[in-house]
Amino acid sequence: MFTNKRTVRIEWGDCDPAGIVYFPRFFEFFNDSTTALFEAVGLPKREMLKRYDIAGFAAVEARARFLRPLTFGDDCEIESSIRRWGRSSFDVEHRLMKEGELAVEGWETRVWVGRDSRNPEDLEARVIPKDLIERFDRQ
Repeated sequence: MFTNKRTVRIEWGDCDPAGIVYFPRFFEFFNDSTTALFEAVGLPKREMLKRYDIAGFAAVEARARFLRPLTFGDDCEIESSIRRWGRSSFDVEHRLMKEGELAVEGWETRVWVGRDSRNPEDLEARVIPKDLIERFDRQ
C-alpha cells in the first residue's frame, strides 16, 4: 500500500482562542492530503479531472480521532494512503504525526464523480478507472 507523506506547519490562523488547531481545519488538511496523494502518483488534480472527464472525488463521509493537541508553530507530518478501492468509491486514511507520535487520525470515504449526462447540474458516481488504481499498486 502506497503512503504519501507531507509536512504541514500549524499557522496562527489554524488555531482557536485556546491556541490549539480548530478541529474543522483538520478536515481541510485531509482534503489537501488526498489531493497530494494523487499528485504523488503522477496525477495532479487539474490533469486528472481532464484526463478522466470527472468533476472530482466527492467526500461522502469523514471522521477524525484527536489524540494530542497541535498548536501554533508545530510541524506535523501527514501520512495518507488509500485503504480500500471500491467500484466507484475509495477510503483514505490520514495519520498526523507530531514529533513521531500519532496526534490525529482521520478517515474519508470519497466517490469518483462526473456530470450527469441527463442533467449536467447534477453529479453521478462513475467507475474508478483501472489504470488509476494500478498507479497506486505500482508504487
